[in-house]
Amino acid sequence: MLHELAIAFCLILVIEGVLPFIAPNRYRNLIKYLYEVDDRTIRFFGLAIMLVGTMLLLIIN
Repeated sequence: MLHELAIAFCLILVIEGVLPFIAPNRYRNLIKYLYEVDDRTIRFFGLAIMLVGTMLLLIIN
């Protein structure tokens, strides 16, 4: 199980690195935009992403 967790973490790093590699200017603009968004909105999107990830894991398994 630890091996699968390590693989998942590595894949997250790869996916997170795609946008800054392909479009660094857009990534910079995204970071600037996120800096201006209030904490409540960011928490909502974080929760939504976690729920979608959990649902996908349940569907896959």
